[in-house]
Amino acid sequence: MIIANQQQVTPAVLEAIARSSDPRFREIMSALVRHLHDFAREVKLTEREFEQAVGYVVSLGQHTTDSHNEAVLMSGSLGFSTLICLLNNGNNGQTETQANMLGPFWRDDQPLSASGDTLVRSPTPGPGLVVHACLEDGNGRPVAGAEIDVWHSSPEGLYENQDPGQAEMNLRGRFISDQTGRIDFRSVKPAGYPIPVDGPVGELVRATRRHNFRPAHLHFMVYKPGFKTLISQVYSPDDEHIDSDVQFGVTRALIGNYVRHDEPSSELGFAAPWYSLDQRFTLEPGEARRPAAPIRGKAPAV
Repeated sequence: MIIANQQQVTPAVLEAIARSSDPRFREIMSALVRHLHDFAREVKLTEREFEQAVGYVVSLGQHTTDSHNEAVLMSGSLGFSTLICLLNNGNNGQTETQANMLGPFWRDDQPLSASGDTLVRSPTPGPGLVVHACLEDGNGRPVAGAEIDVWHSSPEGLYENQDPGQAEMNLRGRFISDQTGRIDFRSVKPAGYPIPVDGPVGELVRATRRHNFRPAHLHFMVYKPGFKTLISQVYSPDDEHIDSDVQFGVTRALIGNYVRHDEPSSELGFAAPWYSLDQRFTLEPGEARRPAAPIRGKAPAV
C-alpha cells in the first residue's frame, strides 16, 4: 500500500501483521500497533521526542550486562512487572495472590541444601533469621517434593551477584519440601536497598521525584509438576519503604510476620536481636515452568 496520509499508516501495518499464520502473534501485535499509534496521535509526539524515546530504548540495552538487567528494572519501575503478575495469578486478577515479580537477581544454579541449613556462605554480619515455610494445595493438603529456591540481599542491600565481596552463592539455596510440605533454613535478615540509578531507569525515577529504594524481602520460587510455578517475595513490615516501593511490588498478601526476638538463641547460634518468619504458601494447579535467569554473571571486583 502506498501511504497517502497519516490515517492510512495504521491500517497498512495491521494488514501486514494479518498475514502471520500465528493467531496469538496477530492478536498481540495488532493491539500493540493500534495502541502505539493512538498514543502518538493522542500526545502529538514530536520528531524530537520520538528520537529521544528511541535513544532511551537503546540506552536500556546499553546498560544491560551479564550482572545487570536494565530492561527488567525499567519494567518494575513502571509497575508493568507487577501488573503482569497480578493479571496472571489469583484467578486471573480477581483475588489476592502470593505471586510476585521474579526480579533481576535469581540464579538458576542455586545449590541444593538440606532443610535446616544456613544460606550464609561467607561472613555476612547482621541479625540472624530463621524461616519455617510450608507448602499446601488449594485444599490445605501438604505439597511434598517441591523444589524451593530462596535468595535475598545482604543486610547491606546487595545480592551476591552484585557484590564481588560475597562468596559464590551466598544467601542462596534450593530446598526440597518434606512429606509435611515444610522446609526450614537459617540466614540473616535482609535489608532494603536502592535500585541502580546510573542509567535510564534513574532518569525516570528522578523525573517522578521518587526515592529509589525497595523494602526488605525474601525471594521464593516453588516448582513442582502439576502446580503453577509460584514466584513470590515476602516483605518485612518494619521497613521504612514498605508503602513506597520504587518497583510497586508490595501487596497486602506478601507482607510477612517477621517476629523480633530480643534474647539470644544458643540453639540457633544467634545473638540478640534475631528474627523468625513462619510462611505458608498455597500452590495453584497449572504449568510448572522454570523461568530464564535475567542475568548470567557476577559483578567483577573493582
